[in-house]
Amino acid sequence: MGSNVAKKTVTYAQLLETNNLLQINSDESYWLCVTRTTQESKLFPVSPYMMLSYANAFYRWPELLRKIESRMSMEECGDRARNMGTKTNTLTMGWTLPNFYLLGREWLINMGMLRPEDAVDDVIYVMDCWKRMQLSYHRNDGHLSNSQFGHRSQLMPERQLQVFEADLHSVAAGDPLHVASSKFMATVSQYQFLSHCECRIGICNQGPYAFGEGQELIVRDFMDLGVGDYPWLDGVADKFLFNNLTVPMVVKDTHFELMDDWGSFESKPEFRAENIVRIGLYTSDLLTDTYLPVAMESVESLTAKFNELTQLIAEANQVLWKKVAGWSRAEMLEAGALVYYNILKDVAHIAGVYEQSDWMEIDERAARFIPLLNDEYGRDVLTELVGLLTLPSQVTNDYTLCMHGNKNGRMYSPIPYTILDTGDYTPTSGPMGKGSSLFKKQTGWRTSRGLLSQDEYNKAVREFTPFACSPEARYIDDNWVRFHTTDPAVQTLYKKTQAHSPRLANKGAGLKRDDINRLRKG
Repeated sequence: MGSNVAKKTVTYAQLLETNNLLQINSDESYWLCVTRTTQESKLFPVSPYMMLSYANAFYRWPELLRKIESRMSMEECGDRARNMGTKTNTLTMGWTLPNFYLLGREWLINMGMLRPEDAVDDVIYVMDCWKRMQLSYHRNDGHLSNSQFGHRSQLMPERQLQVFEADLHSVAAGDPLHVASSKFMATVSQYQFLSHCECRIGICNQGPYAFGEGQELIVRDFMDLGVGDYPWLDGVADKFLFNNLTVPMVVKDTHFELMDDWGSFESKPEFRAENIVRIGLYTSDLLTDTYLPVAMESVESLTAKFNELTQLIAEANQVLWKKVAGWSRAEMLEAGALVYYNILKDVAHIAGVYEQSDWMEIDERAARFIPLLNDEYGRDVLTELVGLLTLPSQVTNDYTLCMHGNKNGRMYSPIPYTILDTGDYTPTSGPMGKGSSLFKKQTGWRTSRGLLSQDEYNKAVREFTPFACSPEARYIDDNWVRFHTTDPAVQTLYKKTQAHSPRLANKGAGLKRDDINRLRKG
């Protein structure tokens, strides 16, 4: 992408805000990358596929985000995402939306294929999409990201947390439910890592929430479990009837002091399964009004369901291992890159504009770099890009001390302000190029309404609006509820959330913790 004098379409204010958002993500990303565990695999070429995904994101996401917003704004997407446990969460929207795109941009700058003055309109738009989605998604805690909240994530409204408090079943270490739930979480975690090509994208956590008596609640989501966007799960996950499962758990004697923008946590003392004192199981997707309980009628039914799911997942995992073992390195590289690249796909599902070719193909411009991506190059360029900050575009003047690192570097190149005088910039990277894939989708998409085709799924989503996102309820927030508990729309909103709760059904708004504890004991 060479020099080009463009008609000025950007303002100083836009550049100031965009460069600020770039720097916010630069600081947080550096902290995450140098303080969290290293991403490695003996099976998949993880570093090479990450680099390929970043290039694919740079070339494709701006156009796909515009396609999404032609149907639904990012603010409304955020409102809908807040009410379900899908792959529109802290990890996918909170960190990967800006950073995968920006990492692709920075790599291209350092290969001499891009200038910081190029694709300016795209960069501004992508960062603005992130900001609007995040502010909407984090509306309940009032922050732009987990990092701004001291690495906490309190996304859920009171009405949903009350249902969890009323209905989660008590457990003690060693009892049948505790054993069954522990085996399930271990087994499903193994499945998620393999189905997502040895990365952590299929699992996310939020919280902590105060649950009285020194206890805290965290909520763990397992996503894309069934047949759906990933072609390699066709014939593997066909028997799995839930695409997303949410496990809320209450933990004693443990404080979760960190819930970062990758959806991972740290606690003091270290989290131990034997400290779980209450647990539940729910499912949700784009076609549910709220979280739906799964076998929550009794301790016995939930224990049996955890055992049943564990067996199903273990069987699926064996089939998947055999399938993956037959893949070539090219297939492993592409599969991993697609898992990373298409991490935003559920936003397209929310808007009802999902197309498999948009999200499960490698753009011809990104595919040019595949010959470069052997294990050594992938490892070294990724290390420099996100850890060492030693690429030519990243090194700043000698007087700089960057946040968290005390070195003269920044992860992302700001847009030069001189373009406001010279007009010397290019607005966009252009339309998406021709895509290709080694994988072909064979079956449909698992939803709460059964197995749907792509067209059926898009149509169903377009025709459905959760009550919480309806015109009469969308702007009702927890603070307003405190002073308007008798408002008819508030009562309806709470009762919709409570509809499947055996203890809170039809109770409405205005309940306090003491009321819920009495109902639990009763």
